Amino acid sequence: MVTAYLDHLAVERGTARNTLDSYARDLRRYTEHLARAGIEDFRRVGEADVAGFGAALREGDDEHPPLAASSAARALVAVRGLHRFAHLDGITDDDPAREVRPPAAAKRLPKALPVDDVLRLLNMPPAEGERALRDRALLELLYSTGARISEAVGLDLDDMDARDRTALLDGKGGKQRLVPVGKPAVAALEAYLVRARPALAARGGGTGTAALFLNARGGRLSRQGAWQVLKTNAERAGISASVSPHTLRHSFATHLLEGGADVRVVQELLGHASVTTTQVYTLVTVNTLREIYAHAHPRALG
Repeated sequence: MVTAYLDHLAVERGTARNTLDSYARDLRRYTEHLARAGIEDFRRVGEADVAGFGAALREGDDEHPPLAASSAARALVAVRGLHRFAHLDGITDDDPAREVRPPAAAKRLPKALPVDDVLRLLNMPPAEGERALRDRALLELLYSTGARISEAVGLDLDDMDARDRTALLDGKGGKQRLVPVGKPAVAALEAYLVRARPALAARGGGTGTAALFLNARGGRLSRQGAWQVLKTNAERAGISASVSPHTLRHSFATHLLEGGADVRVVQELLGHASVTTTQVYTLVTVNTLREIYAHAHPRALG
């Protein structure tokens, strides 16, 4: 039956060879699982047998390591397709896999820094030189606006309005958004623009004239360069948590929600097309509340 199903996918559905190979491996593991349970006839398979295979995928066995939720879900999709094919083709009387749902992939929660770590990062004693002023301005802007690093390094001088304390960011899909900039970030930017940027620009002979943030050679600061600024300064501040290009963006969103901001406002500030994308941050804040509750409430564990 497995061969007939794979032939059906190849001929009738035009399924790609890589997908067919993956399904073949998944279904071979499924038939081996059934054989170990003493089931050789697909007409004897019940819903519990299919669900048991799903559990075995996640737990692993003597011959196979545990699968991640995404891989286990793919295998169960193959099994569900096989049983549906068998039922529709009249090979079996029913479809035992119909109600068995693939495991949901675990949500990858964004990792935000605690507020104290962010303040330690931003309040470090300033280092000497033009790049130190630039770094401070960049870090303040990232945390103040929630901008992606690519959006921050893409800023031109005309995109900043210090008097109105706003920045015009070019987001994904060419969508622009105007975001507020906090006073500390504006102050850091003004210090950089007056005391550091002219010297950096002179080294480039005008190559990065329009760019807000310049590298040591006077050109536009790259995304990789900005990431290194974040990483280097996090180490200087003694922050042990790993940082990524999105660390301050995640921290911005999480701290806003923990402070009571509406999720749709945060959605607009982050430039998310859908509020669903932003709602992952609400899971972080709920987890934080749950942890505090468990430690603080005398009857939380009762």
